[in-house]
Amino acid sequence: MAKKDSFFINRVKSVRYAFKGAFLLLTTEASIKVQFGLGVLVTLAGFYFNISPTEWIIQTLVIATIMALEGINTAIEAIADFIHPEHHPKIGLIKDLAAGAVFIFSIAAVITGCIIYIPKVLG
Repeated sequence: MAKKDSFFINRVKSVRYAFKGAFLLLTTEASIKVQFGLGVLVTLAGFYFNISPTEWIIQTLVIATIMALEGINTAIEAIADFIHPEHHPKIGLIKDLAAGAVFIFSIAAVITGCIIYIPKVLG
């Protein structure tokens, strides 16, 4: 029986796997690239408009959440394609539901951005 790694070593491995997953998402998935680009743009806008600490927190959480949801959606699609590579109505439904969740949060993200930035642009 092989010796188990220590708790610390296992945590280091987990973080390494997480970085690998984030890197793969950012380098291979078009939707994540778009969300990352938009995140960079609104971050630059935040510096330009000198948004408040509360607005920074909200904006950071929205950017992180939308990118995380995109990653989860990508994982769901990959699992569905692996399990059933041919077109199947139930697999299509699963993919549509996951994409719908991202879409719903995307609408909330746009509304949040408008609440933060429209008064600054117009003011």
